[in-house]
Amino acid sequence: MRIGLLGGSFNPPHEAHRDITLFAMKRLKLDRVWWLVTPGNPLKDQTPLRLEERMEAARNLAHHPRIDVSCLESVIGTRYTLDTIEFLRRRCAAVRFVWIMGADNLAQFHRWKGWRTIADLVPMAVIDRPPDSFGALSSPAAQALIQYRISERDAGQLAAMEPPAWTFLTGLKSPLSSTKMRNPDGSWKA
Repeated sequence: MRIGLLGGSFNPPHEAHRDITLFAMKRLKLDRVWWLVTPGNPLKDQTPLRLEERMEAARNLAHHPRIDVSCLESVIGTRYTLDTIEFLRRRCAAVRFVWIMGADNLAQFHRWKGWRTIADLVPMAVIDRPPDSFGALSSPAAQALIQYRISERDAGQLAAMEPPAWTFLTGLKSPLSSTKMRNPDGSWKA
C-alpha cells in the first residue's frame, strides 16, 4: 500500500488541498492520501477554528473514495510531524508512506522539529506553489537534502525508495491559500 500524508491545519480547507492531493496521487502513483488535520501548527501563533469544524469542512471538500480525512494527531496525542510519522511507521510497517507538502512548507522545513529525521523516515514530495518556488528550492533544508532529490520524471517510484529521497513536482498552479481565506479574527471568509 502506498499512502500519501498531507498534514496541516486545514484552516480552512480549500480546493487547492484537493487539487494537490489528486495531482500527487496520480504523479506519485499512490493508492490513498490521508489528510492529517492537526489540532494546531507549532509554527503559527494563530489558534485555528475548532478541530471538529475543520474536520467536517475537510470531509465535505475531500469527497473522494481514496482521500481519508483524519484527526490522528489529536487521537494519539502528537503535536509534531516527526512524532506522527514515527507512530505511523511503528503501527503500519508494511505501508509505504510519502510526506506531501507545498513549496511554502519546504521554504521553512528547516524550522520543523526533527526535520532531518523526518527526511530520513519518509520520502517527500514537494508540490510547486508559486511564488514560493525559488525560495523553497534555495532554502536551508532543500540545500541540505539536494543530493537526495530525484528527477520529477521518476516521481512514480518515490514511494518505493528508501529515504532520504524527495522530488519537486511542477505543473499544478493554484493561488489559493488558507491564510488568504481567513479574516483577521481567524474566522473564515465567506
